[in-house]
Amino acid sequence: MGPDRILSPDPSTSKSKPTESEKEKFIEWEDYEHEVARLWSLSSALNESKQKKQNFEQKLRSLIQVKEEALSRLNKLEEMKERLEARKSMIERIKGQSKVAAENSTKEEERLSSEVRSLLVAGTALSVASKQLQESRRSLAGERGYFRLTKLQNKLRLRQQYMISQVSLLYPIKISVGPSEEQELESFPSSSKSGNYVGSKPVNQGSLTILGLHLTMAPFTKMSFFTDKKEVQRSASALGYVAHAVSLIASYLEVPLRYPLRLGGSNSYIIDCAPSVELSDLLSSTLSTANTKPVEFPLFLEGQDTTRAAYAVFLLNKDLDQLLNYIGARSLGPRHVLANLKELTRTIQSAEFLDS
Repeated sequence: MGPDRILSPDPSTSKSKPTESEKEKFIEWEDYEHEVARLWSLSSALNESKQKKQNFEQKLRSLIQVKEEALSRLNKLEEMKERLEARKSMIERIKGQSKVAAENSTKEEERLSSEVRSLLVAGTALSVASKQLQESRRSLAGERGYFRLTKLQNKLRLRQQYMISQVSLLYPIKISVGPSEEQELESFPSSSKSGNYVGSKPVNQGSLTILGLHLTMAPFTKMSFFTDKKEVQRSASALGYVAHAVSLIASYLEVPLRYPLRLGGSNSYIIDCAPSVELSDLLSSTLSTANTKPVEFPLFLEGQDTTRAAYAVFLLNKDLDQLLNYIGARSLGPRHVLANLKELTRTIQSAEFLDS
């Protein structure tokens, strides 16, 4: 191609009329080569930039992927951190519970140790008691042991006889045969084990004395303005003597009285631990809580109230009946307080008491 050749566009490909500048354009060959070289370098630079762009896009995608993975891992780390905090709190709670449980176990161990020590002491005492029981059984086995037991029972009965004889000497019961004469009740009626009375008829209650005092029941059944106050005082003193004698005899015989006594000389009381419903209705003014609390009744007259004092004498005679039944004797009646006391002391001091 010559340098003077005119480069023009193809008229067949041109749709519009070429302009004045396009009609005639002349390019020098050297300029053309420079232009081609420039275009080639631009094309190379464009390809290189495209390649760099692709590389950059690949790196950017890899960075995005790495960041996504890092975010995912960060979320997992946050979840793991929350779980770790929850486990820490749970461990702290478990530590507190284990500390309380350890303290409780220590206390329980101390308690069990004290119980074990007490059980060891009790076991030792039980072993000693068992050995003593075996020795007692061996000593009581056979005829020799029976005779020994009988001998011990006889000694006990003799001791009881002696103690109650002292009570009878302390509170002697006599019969008044005259204005100023008294004698012991040697011929006092006694009862056999079969329950039949032998001897003379019962002595009148008004003729009996204890330490020289008559026990007259008239003031306890009916009190009036003309009642002798000295007679009332003497009867209260006599009941105090009887109550003391009954309390001593019951303690020597080891018999718990059904109606306990509160001793106070002429101001003694007898206690009914379970008053009946009929009695509660009869003495409703003073026994408002009879079903729940024991009631004390005076063995002396309180003012003009004779019902409570009469009931107290009745309960005292019931204690005498209890002691008579215990030794196998029968009561002489509900109105014979001194007679029953004399019968009690006489029966205990008799030979029948030792054979019973």
